[in-house]
Amino acid sequence: MRATTIHAPYDIQLSDVPDPRIDGPTDALVRVVASCICGSDLWPYRGENKIRPGSRIGHEFVGIVEEVGAEVRTVKPGDFVIAPFVVSDGTCAHCRAGFQTACENLVGYGSKQADGGQGEYVKLPYADGTLVATPELPDESMIPSLLTLSDVMGTGWHAARSARVKAGDTVVVVGDGAVGLSGVLAAARMGAERVIALSRHESRQQLAVEFGATDIVSERGDEARDAVLALTGGVGADAVLECVGTGQSMETAFDVARAGATVGFVGVPHGVEVPIGTMFRRNVGLAGGMAPVRAYLPELMADVLAGEINPGKVFDLDLPLAEVADGYKAMHERRAIKVLLRP
Repeated sequence: MRATTIHAPYDIQLSDVPDPRIDGPTDALVRVVASCICGSDLWPYRGENKIRPGSRIGHEFVGIVEEVGAEVRTVKPGDFVIAPFVVSDGTCAHCRAGFQTACENLVGYGSKQADGGQGEYVKLPYADGTLVATPELPDESMIPSLLTLSDVMGTGWHAARSARVKAGDTVVVVGDGAVGLSGVLAAARMGAERVIALSRHESRQQLAVEFGATDIVSERGDEARDAVLALTGGVGADAVLECVGTGQSMETAFDVARAGATVGFVGVPHGVEVPIGTMFRRNVGLAGGMAPVRAYLPELMADVLAGEINPGKVFDLDLPLAEVADGYKAMHERRAIKVLLRP
């Protein structure tokens, strides 16, 4: 079979790898129908995260179950399934509390236990605790939106939940990648009256507005802070979604938060320092982290299948798996918001 492998910074290849096989009672083998490239995949791509040369990459996919182990009960061959971006057992105390990304037996894709997601097939353990099947085979038009539920839509939702967004709020979303845009959609879905999206790219601004943004701020840093404060009468936002993970994005998030607000953060932190002094003086909270998308999947899947939300619009480049290297380059150069891959 073919699968995406990473060999060095900026060196993504489509390689022949051994066919996966079921070797445990909780395993599932999934034929990938669609996968995608994540913004967090760009950290190793750019050499900012450690690389194991030749390792498989990718953690977002949907597909058809081909085979399951003897103990698997919730999915069966022929089911169309959504795979959250990490593998969780579903039975530990953290999973039962709804924080599957803190599972005591957490497994990452591209490891010895679970194949990378950007390939033709994926074998993973803990099928019952991880995979979510749709009620029936979905229409082709639904696949992009269902694919977002493996990560970005659930992560944007987690940012909004963590920031305690409620009806009538003014919300600022820092970041205009697929997660930030999903955060805009989540905040609007939760009833925010005003959603201010920070974005400098016209195509992303247009999608933010389509997803529910009422205002666009194109400035960065201090100028972004000043623009948001001008829009809010000097008060700031009731809730802030930090969807980038850099020091500047976190600083901006706190700069635009009103007293008593909460910053919901889901950007993978790189060079971030939390402003404890600001938090203390202004009673601004910080909540969030690695999104337990498995907990949100049933609710969001129902919304997608009912046509209530269409987060699949974040995919603006659709490529065959054979052109995966071009997809990484397009996202690195910000020529694409998010790339969908089809085997």
